[in-house]
Amino acid sequence: MSQIDSLKGDAIVLSGGILESKSAKTTHGLVRGSTRFNIKAIIDSKFGGKRASDIIDKVTVDAPIYDSVASFMADGGKADYCIIGVATKGGILPDLMRIDVIDSITNQIEIVNGLHKFLNDDEEISSLASKNGVAIYDIRKPRPKDQLAFWSGDIFQVGTPKVAVMGTDCGLGKRTTAKFIVDGLRDQGHTAEMIFTGQTGWLQGWRYGFILDSTVNDFVSGELEDAMLRCYKETNPDFMIIEGQAALRNISGPCGAEFLISGNADGVILHHSPIRKYFHGYDHLGVEIPPLAKEIELINAYGKQVIGATLNTFNVSFEEAKRFQENYENELGIPVALPIEEGIERILPSIEALKNK
Repeated sequence: MSQIDSLKGDAIVLSGGILESKSAKTTHGLVRGSTRFNIKAIIDSKFGGKRASDIIDKVTVDAPIYDSVASFMADGGKADYCIIGVATKGGILPDLMRIDVIDSITNQIEIVNGLHKFLNDDEEISSLASKNGVAIYDIRKPRPKDQLAFWSGDIFQVGTPKVAVMGTDCGLGKRTTAKFIVDGLRDQGHTAEMIFTGQTGWLQGWRYGFILDSTVNDFVSGELEDAMLRCYKETNPDFMIIEGQAALRNISGPCGAEFLISGNADGVILHHSPIRKYFHGYDHLGVEIPPLAKEIELINAYGKQVIGATLNTFNVSFEEAKRFQENYENELGIPVALPIEEGIERILPSIEALKNK
C-alpha cells in the first residue's frame, strides 16, 4: 500500500461557491458516503450556515457548511485533511478556493488534491506547505509506467457478472448510480464491489479501481483489468459494478469502449438526462447528445446489452420524471429507474438475472 492509499481521517471539503452545481460532484460524492474520510464540514462561500442536505440529495453525512476555513477554525473545528471537492474545466484551482487552501496549510491541515493541476507544482502553495511541514497529496499524479499493468486477457477467466454503468454524457451521476446499485445489491443479500475509475471513487474509499484520466492510455485497459482481477481473487463477489466515465460519443473525451471490451462487461446500465440537449459545456457548438435509443444501438454494436437505464432528473419535476420513465420503458423495453426519487430497485432484477447466465 502506498502512502497515499493509506490516507484516512477527518476532513473538510472545499466546494468554492459552486456546491449546487455538477462541478462539485466530488463534494456530493463524499457526503453521500466515504469510508476513507470522515467529513466534518463543507467550505462554501455561498452556502455558509446551511447543511449538506439543504443542497444535496441522498446525503449520508449531513455536514455543516461554513463560508471559509477561517470560520470553521473559529468555531473550534478540527480536521486532518482538506479535500479539493470540485472538478473544474482544465483542472485548475479556482482563485476563490486559494485562500482556503492557504488557511488550511497554516492551520496544519494536509491537502488532498484531485485536480489535474498539481498543487505541489504551485510555488506559493508548495513553499508554504514545506514551511509548515504539511503534506500535499496530488492524487491524480500518474504512477510510474513500471508500476502499471498491461492488459493480459485474464479477464475472460472471471466468472463474476460485470455491469458497466455508462452514460450519454459526462457529469450525469454515473458514479452515484453505481454506488446506489452496489448498496441495493448488498441490501438484497448479495456481495458486490464497485470498480472505481475516477478520483472521487478513490476518495470515497472503494477498494478496487484506478484513476482513468491520469493513466497513460496504453495502460488503461490493463489497469482496469488488473483492478477487476484483484477484486475477483480477493473477494470473489457476486457482482462487480464498473463506474463509467464520460460517454462513448462525448466530444471532449470519448470513453467507454474500455469497459465494454477490456473489462468484458456482461451488461450495461445506461444513465441519461432526458432534458440535456447538448454535450455538457459545448452548447455553443450545437453538438447534440444522441437519443437514448441510438446510444443503445451503439452499445449493441459492441456486442453488449443494455439491461436497464437510469435517469438524471436535475431540473425535472417528479411528474415529468415519471412521464419520461414510462415513455422510455415503453420505447426501449427495459426497466428505467429514477435513482434520486425512487432508488434503483426497478433495475435490480435485470442485474441479478446475470448471475444465472
